[in-house]
Amino acid sequence: MSNQERVPVDGVGRCSPLVRRPLSSAQAAELARMFKAMGDPVRLRLLSLVASHDGGEACVCDLSGVFDLTGPTISHHLKVLREAGLIAGERRGTWVYYRVLPDALRQVSALVALDTTPA
Repeated sequence: MSNQERVPVDGVGRCSPLVRRPLSSAQAAELARMFKAMGDPVRLRLLSLVASHDGGEACVCDLSGVFDLTGPTISHHLKVLREAGLIAGERRGTWVYYRVLPDALRQVSALVALDTTPA
């Protein structure tokens, strides 16, 4: 690339200053794990179903009938979401109740909602 093709961001000959702190390596790794977990349509729907239930939590018995999948497959997808830090589960008797972790969704939302339009 020639020097003529390199156009500075601010048009004056220097790079524009940062207006917010970029992700650290640890933050990027954590968010990548969350996005990877949400990258599967079944897991994305499960996350949405859990978040949509009254009180923000759902029993695994409420989730199993929605999909044409076996119980172990649903459990696997829930485990991936749990290990990614997007949901938490609590056993109550024979059932496990899952809830979305609000801080995780805030992190994902903050990154997705970054306003990159110039002022």
